[in-house]
Amino acid sequence: VKFFALILGFLSCNEATTTQSKDSQRLTIDNNLKSDKEIDSVIRPYKTRLEASMNEVLSYSDNEYKKTDGALNTAIGNLMADAVFKQSVPILKKRYNLDVDLVLLNHGGIRAPLPKGPIFTKTAFNIMPFENKVVVAQMKGKVVMELVNYLTKAKRAHPISGMTLHITKKGKLKKLEIQGKTIDLNKIYNVATSDYLYNGGDRMEFFKKSKTVFDLDYKIRAILIDYFTAQDTLNPKRDQRFIYTN
Repeated sequence: VKFFALILGFLSCNEATTTQSKDSQRLTIDNNLKSDKEIDSVIRPYKTRLEASMNEVLSYSDNEYKKTDGALNTAIGNLMADAVFKQSVPILKKRYNLDVDLVLLNHGGIRAPLPKGPIFTKTAFNIMPFENKVVVAQMKGKVVMELVNYLTKAKRAHPISGMTLHITKKGKLKKLEIQGKTIDLNKIYNVATSDYLYNGGDRMEFFKKSKTVFDLDYKIRAILIDYFTAQDTLNPKRDQRFIYTN
């Protein structure tokens, strides 16, 4: 019996395996694909409400503003940085009894212009389609100087608020103030930024030296929606916050 069991086991282990052939068909998803009426009837109310929400008029812009409109600061960039500053201040104060000192965002994070005319909820989604949230990093003045050095070398219109930065075209620092005062290298500054940048996005490695960070749980897109809603007319300006000088 054992002999026959061994023979059967041997045969079963060496039994050839075959792969069954299967027929497949490629389905093209386009306008010719027929919709399912039952599914459509379930989705339609949600789609209608979503479209109504996205097309809600929040404000009005007196002109079109693009992120390419300036060398070191742009009207739309200033608007975004100022909006983050304004909306973050009361939250940080209420939760931690701290003040926001400055804001730094990134030029590449502006994904669409602010159009002329009615500003809708969907406008905020176009400008900021990402899920980035605002965080506030505590940084010593000497680390903030690394942030400043980054900006002087990048020479790009990264949005800032709360800081005045004047440089020569060769990247030499001529003026630096935070909240209208000369920087104190030993002071702790509260820098509002996006979680993407805090985690090293756009090679902003200086944020890694921050030992304390506060998550405001407030998406930048939501900030824009709230900021737009509070404004009757939007007319952001380029100013002297970050410029070339002699």
